[in-house]
Amino acid sequence: MHSVTCGRRTLLWLAALAAASPWPARSDTAPPNLRDTGLYSDFAARTIDPRNLAYTPQYPLWSDGATKRRWIFLPPGTSIDASDPNRWVFPVGTKVWKEFSFHGRPVETRLIERIGDEDWRFSSYAWNADQSDAVLAPETGLKGVVEIVPGKRHDIPSVLDCRSCHFNGRTELLGFSALQLSPDRDPNAPHAEPEAPGMVDLSTLIERRLIRAYPAEWSDHAPVIAARDPVARAALGYLHANCGNCHNPVSPIVGLGMILRHDVAPGTASEPALRTAVGRTGRFRIPGETGAGSPLIAPGDPDQSAVVYRMSTRNPFYQMPPLGTKLVDADAVALVRRWVTEMPARSE
Repeated sequence: MHSVTCGRRTLLWLAALAAASPWPARSDTAPPNLRDTGLYSDFAARTIDPRNLAYTPQYPLWSDGATKRRWIFLPPGTSIDASDPNRWVFPVGTKVWKEFSFHGRPVETRLIERIGDEDWRFSSYAWNADQSDAVLAPETGLKGVVEIVPGKRHDIPSVLDCRSCHFNGRTELLGFSALQLSPDRDPNAPHAEPEAPGMVDLSTLIERRLIRAYPAEWSDHAPVIAARDPVARAALGYLHANCGNCHNPVSPIVGLGMILRHDVAPGTASEPALRTAVGRTGRFRIPGETGAGSPLIAPGDPDQSAVVYRMSTRNPFYQMPPLGTKLVDADAVALVRRWVTEMPARSE
């Protein structure tokens, strides 16, 4: 009965995320082929248009071990509004592409476009077997497009799934933010991708005047998670990237009380994850345990920590994140378990 209740809660959670704003523009109005989206200057040669800026976040989102490449296009003469340091506003005409590869070949390329003041369009393009073309996937997504590991296959998400992760009162570009683009990169971030020559970061945006109204201190001091040790910094960064898109102060599920998104606003008093999750009891109960709920993060005891448990399973009733992965991120689980194990009884 408990598993059924948790499953219903997850479905209700996803429904709340999906219903929080008007439905975005239909993806079938997007170009039918990836070659026509503006990503390439020469599709046959796979030459990326130089107007599209490559980047890589310091804390990548776990996607079952996929290799990713990312690019952003900002219309000429425009800039990003960072008046709210935690929630950037992108100009109309912004495009962001993310390419997913498994076993050395591209499988899908996702595109998010700001097409109007309140409208964003989500599209996914599926690469064919010989890599000669990538065509627009249906709004409902595509199941099982490539085998990840024996018995597990990658799904191209539906528009609803994309929107569920990217919408928090307004659409956000996950992975393109002050912390993720900070030049003060975490050397211990799980699955970190090396910065290639020509990639942009926060310093680049500032130098090129592609961002405005940002905190003045960013020019000299890049945002960084101020943790008690390197393990804590990497663990908090991982939770920010993989959980903070839902567990944040403006999410429809803010009532759960757990905030895992790092706050880059100047003067932030303490790390939200430490304040709202460590030593706190949540609504979820680890199977086999008694009581109304389990500790979210129990200092010194990862086996009693609901966050660790839900990261460690892909039971659809229990897993977190609830969408987008079929494999447990073993490296991240080991990192977070170590962080919790080494955590003092009274956290910083």
